Parts: sequence; structure tokens; C-alpha cells
Amino acid sequence: MVDGFKLKILELLKEDARRSPALIATMLGASEEEVARAIEELERDHVIVKYSAVVNWSKVADDKVTALIEVQITPERGRGFEGIAERIYQYPEVKSVFLMSGAYDLLVEVEGKTLQDVASFVSSKLSPIDAVLSTKTFFILKKYKQDGIIFEEREGDQRLVISP
Repeated sequence: MVDGFKLKILELLKEDARRSPALIATMLGASEEEVARAIEELERDHVIVKYSAVVNWSKVADDKVTALIEVQITPERGRGFEGIAERIYQYPEVKSVFLMSGAYDLLVEVEGKTLQDVASFVSSKLSPIDAVLSTKTFFILKKYKQDGIIFEEREGDQRLVISP
């Protein structure tokens, strides 16, 4: 279990993974050594799995198509959803797999160069899995916000004027 001190460190790193142990120590009123030791423990225990940047790919001349695929599956005896999820997340096109509650079982995020690449993945790799009952594919047209980061650049004060 993560204590309150480590939880504060995680929150600060989530906001900005480039924050140094020295800066975090100053922000928390702790020693740099305490913070560095806590970060090492979080990394060792796989609480911190990876440091990454949130990229607004629409600003880069990089053509990528992202799709979210709802997948209904029949759980495997003895393993439930684990084995099927593992089989699906092994594909390099798959960026994320989530077990969901509701009308479908797994939500799979897939990236490809074209719509046809994603469609080909669904028809040739995902749908043929015996446990897969159905799929429903949704293509992401535009990202407005991801991981708490708003992608749209807004100018000035956007508040409405209220007069008496």
C-alpha cells in the first residue's frame, strides 16, 4: 500500500514527470534523499511503470488513426478474462486494454496508419479469436483533452460576462 507521502509524490509526478527529486522535496518540505528513496521504491514496486509525455499528435505531421473497440467475449474457464486480454494486448497495434462493466467486456485502443489498417486488425486478428463474440469500432476524430491536458489553445479570458 502506498502511504500519503508517496501518494503526494505520485500526484506531483503525474502533473509533470520532469520534476526533479530536489523540486519535489522543496514542494513537500522533505529532504531530497527521502524523495529519491521513495521514487526508487515506487519504481521497484512497479507503482511507477513508465515516464511519458502527453503529445498532441494533431500538431505533428504524423498520420495516425486511433480507434476504440468494444469487445464482447466469453470468459475462459479458470482464467476468466485474463487470458483473452493478454492475447489481445500482445499485438503491437494495441495501445490499451481495459476490462469494463456494462454492455461489453473489454475496451481496446488500437493505432494504425489508416482506417484500413485498423479494420484489417479487427477482421484478421481480433474477431477470429474464439472467445470474441462481437466487436464495435469507434474511430477517434479529434482529441480535446487527454490525461487532464486540454489540447485546444484558448485565447484570453473565456468567462461569460454577467451584468446585474
